[in-house]
Amino acid sequence: MSTSPLMQRQGAVAAGREDSGVAAHYGDPTGEQRALEGGRAVVDLSHLAVVTVSGPDRLSWLSTLSSQQTAALQPGESSELLLLDISGRIEHDAAIVDDGETAWLITEAAHGPRLAGWLDSMKFMLQVEIVERTAEVAVLGSTTALPQEAESAGVLPVRWEDPWPRLCEGAVSYAAVAEEDHPAVDWSWRLTLVERPRLMEVVASLEEQGWRPAGTFAAEALRIAAWRPRLAHEVDEKTIPHELDLIRTAVHLSKGCYRGQETVARVHNLGHPPRRLVFLHLDGSEHTLPTVGSEVLAPADVDAATRESMERERSVGTVTSVARHHEMGPIALALLKRRVGPEARLVVRDAEAESFYAAAQEVIVRPDAGKTVGRPQGDFLRGPR
Repeated sequence: MSTSPLMQRQGAVAAGREDSGVAAHYGDPTGEQRALEGGRAVVDLSHLAVVTVSGPDRLSWLSTLSSQQTAALQPGESSELLLLDISGRIEHDAAIVDDGETAWLITEAAHGPRLAGWLDSMKFMLQVEIVERTAEVAVLGSTTALPQEAESAGVLPVRWEDPWPRLCEGAVSYAAVAEEDHPAVDWSWRLTLVERPRLMEVVASLEEQGWRPAGTFAAEALRIAAWRPRLAHEVDEKTIPHELDLIRTAVHLSKGCYRGQETVARVHNLGHPPRRLVFLHLDGSEHTLPTVGSEVLAPADVDAATRESMERERSVGTVTSVARHHEMGPIALALLKRRVGPEARLVVRDAEAESFYAAAQEVIVRPDAGKTVGRPQGDFLRGPR
């Protein structure tokens, strides 16, 4: 993984894990987050992978492979697609925008080579060409469109606008709130592609227009507050789209066949997803945050629970994302077992730091999401003993 040239800026602090190679912040994470939310900051996401698919068959071909209906995607129109395994579990999640000649796919850094390789193995005799363009093209994130004055500095005419949380064609909501009450009703997130050799020049041009660089800490805090799942965080080897409310933006429920469609349809029509995504307000009295992967416990009485009794509690879920929001304080996303009640009082146990954090949950995916007609007892994806 190459290091972004913006890491040379004074005050730049490196991000870790899946965001390695870019800055977590530039010395002022709270100020950067406020500027990003206000539409006056840009996030260096040059570590993300970019894959292009060109050729006359590209959109219809991607439609047959993915969960999304892309055959009628118009030039400049943004969408999101999933590539699933035969059991309906998520393998790839990509932003897609077509420029009229080429479909541009943007995904996590670690998924670029695998995505390009898998697509190449599936093209058979169709007129498509797959190229990984990460070495040539960099990604910038923002909550508003970049000013036109920056376009001459190497900005490509390829821009993706996140459809979240809008219900796309053929989609349904698994959320527990009405659409008008969704916390992301005003969410706006854009990815802009630039020529990688001119990345510093583009950012300098933006600074001349009154913008400032922001790190991934700022972007992650706003994403978590919007309940927006991310491939590198919320998806593990068992995740199906229903658990994350991704049916709303990344799955067309009435399109033609694709790998994993049977599970998508059966869970939606006959069952419930075995886990559900929740939003957590964490106890802010600690100066630290729990690490991603920390266990979520559901003790019978949080107030009376001792450290020893909580150590004996069984885990009911896992923290998948965590951040410090400039207004809400410590927040997180977590995947819980479906049977954990919405009223359950939770505790996050960070075994690595030997710390506990009280957590209040907001339901994202409701426990009764899906259908009940003809559904057998027990988890749908778990076979009989």
